[in-house]
Amino acid sequence: MAYKTPAQTAQAAVESGVAKAGLSPAKALVGGFLAGAYIAFGSLVAIATTSGLDPKTWGTLPTLVFGAVFSLGLILVILAGAELLTGNMALLPLAALQKRIPVARIPLNWAIVFVGNFLGSLFVAYFLAVKTGVIGHAGSKEAALLTFERLSKIASLKALSESDTQIFLRAVGCNWLVCLGVWLAISADDIGGKILGIFFPITAFVAMGFDHVVANMFFLPAAIFAHVPGMTWAHALNNIFFALIGNIVGAVLFVALAYWYLYLRGAPSDRAVGAENAQGGSSGSGGSGGSGGAYGHGGAGERDDRSGTPAGAVAAGAGPSGTSRDGRPRRR
Repeated sequence: MAYKTPAQTAQAAVESGVAKAGLSPAKALVGGFLAGAYIAFGSLVAIATTSGLDPKTWGTLPTLVFGAVFSLGLILVILAGAELLTGNMALLPLAALQKRIPVARIPLNWAIVFVGNFLGSLFVAYFLAVKTGVIGHAGSKEAALLTFERLSKIASLKALSESDTQIFLRAVGCNWLVCLGVWLAISADDIGGKILGIFFPITAFVAMGFDHVVANMFFLPAAIFAHVPGMTWAHALNNIFFALIGNIVGAVLFVALAYWYLYLRGAPSDRAVGAENAQGGSSGSGGSGGSGGAYGHGGAGERDDRSGTPAGAVAAGAGPSGTSRDGRPRRR
């Protein structure tokens, strides 16, 4: 399997952050809706496949199965192409640290993607989980009752049992691992490598019971829609708030800042751009290819959206065709 070195991965992650920051609000919103739905699909299938595994018989094995199946969500986000808030929490700050985008772009992108993720999660939770009967209610029978009971346990633990401090700390650990999954997916140059890179970190965070803000946008509203006893919107929003803060800390501190320090600090930016170029890039680099390809940006055969330069050349520090890095014509 072809892959990038850690230094090359860091450069490719910067390019991904630049592409994502350049998305128009409409594309960020639609991409966010898709990502929220994809994470909800992973959550729903994980509930459906583990609801019949009694912990008295299987012990903690169901949590491992749950995590393995849940990884479908991030696989869809990265390979199909969508905008996931928790991944953007690492990629945009990394691009800002390299002075490739203005810091002001970060909260705007995060806010739009947050809304999109929430809408996508709510859509799947209400229409495709509860209204379809895949998630039952207290009076359901057979499989629908099992899924209701499984969802009830998950939602009650996250919203009713965990303290605010626990939610925050679990969210820090969660997004540290999620962003490592994104990082490994960027490092791989083929689909199989990307899937493997995603699979193990995602399985790990779910098996440990950590809190992912976008996943909780599905679990907790779905529990409310299914009338799980004791669940209210106040409980759901409290969990989402502390999970959001913890996810930001995990992504920015332990992934973006750490890998910037290790591989990018002090290194010249390959294509330093000022505020004017960053503003202009919002319309030129935000195509649909920039959305889905952003997580794997810089792989073999890809091209930089704005300059037409092969991404591998950018990672290697080459300038546009016919010029050196400092813009002077090369001798033929």
